[in-house]
Amino acid sequence: MDITHYYIEKGHGETIIMLHGNGGKSRYFKHQIDVFAQKYHVYAIDTRGQGNTPRGVKPFTILQFAEDLLDFMNEHNIEKANILGFSDGGNVAMTFAIKYPERVNRLILNGANLNPRGVKYSEQIPIEIKYVFAKILSWCSSNQKKKAELLGLMVKEPNISADDLKAIQAKTLVIVGTNDIIREKHSGFIVANLNHSEFEIIEGDHFVALRNPEEFNKRVMTFLSE
Repeated sequence: MDITHYYIEKGHGETIIMLHGNGGKSRYFKHQIDVFAQKYHVYAIDTRGQGNTPRGVKPFTILQFAEDLLDFMNEHNIEKANILGFSDGGNVAMTFAIKYPERVNRLILNGANLNPRGVKYSEQIPIEIKYVFAKILSWCSSNQKKKAELLGLMVKEPNISADDLKAIQAKTLVIVGTNDIIREKHSGFIVANLNHSEFEIIEGDHFVALRNPEEFNKRVMTFLSE
């Protein structure tokens, strides 16, 4: 492996791995780590090229992040884990569960999407405009190059089909905010095409784990212990 992940580890018991969103870091889950560590062995990971984890030389794609997660689990002797993914982290978690279903116990997808069309136009169009400008300026600025890579993930990925979802064996909770950037209909479509799933809409926007942690934590903990 060409990188070593930065991560926060806390607690004991059954493993739960937390994956942040685009351009974020493990501390996004600051309201979840201590709470979940009371019952679970928590790993909150900084994804490749984000937070304190180096970029490395491998492709900067959702699929590569899923492969990185497999390497991380193997390095830490984690045979099977609950995985909580937010936004792009949810897309990584979904991709991982499709490719390695035997390594996932329960799956929590918070604000995930199958493709860029799952994002509301009012949110997606500005992202695409920013991506074009960052791409143009990337030849003369390392910061713009990094920005273009991150925005490119939201413009070009993920590309998951309804048929792909059938490979997921884990019981799954799809959880979004009442004012999420992900279309409610799109989240419902994900739920409808999973074998064992639950759908929860809680008060808040895309960042419900950060801004409405009490309700978010309660719902996720209940799902994990059912």
